[in-house]
Amino acid sequence: MERIWCRFLLAAALLLSATISASADDSAVIDRWYSALLVADRTELSELLSEEVHMKLDDVGVVQDKQEFLASIDEWQGAVAGAAIRHRIEKSKKGETTVLACYDFPENDTLMRETFTVVGGRITASTQTAVAQDCSAY
Repeated sequence: MERIWCRFLLAAALLLSATISASADDSAVIDRWYSALLVADRTELSELLSEEVHMKLDDVGVVQDKQEFLASIDEWQGAVAGAAIRHRIEKSKKGETTVLACYDFPENDTLMRETFTVVGGRITASTQTAVAQDCSAY
């Protein structure tokens, strides 16, 4: 009976370790995402996105694929000039990470809730929803 408990505990520890490792990896992907987004690094953003990614912008009712998102980077580059992006992970579970992000633009700021699905170190889905027109709740 003791051997069964030892095996069970070992299996549980390995599963927990794998889950923690996956969450840490997802966090690193999210950090890379915001760093690349801030400087409009098309190459890095492309590497972080899976080929089948769906980027959903709830507030404007738009869903973009990878090519559509990357095509919008030139316009984004102008908008993000002089800005800062602060983010913190609210929760991360089973490959889905929810982030609270404050976009501090030179003329205004906005608070967003963004959810990312990460598989194999790449973003396969993203949903972005506005929370507030300023970052006072950040």
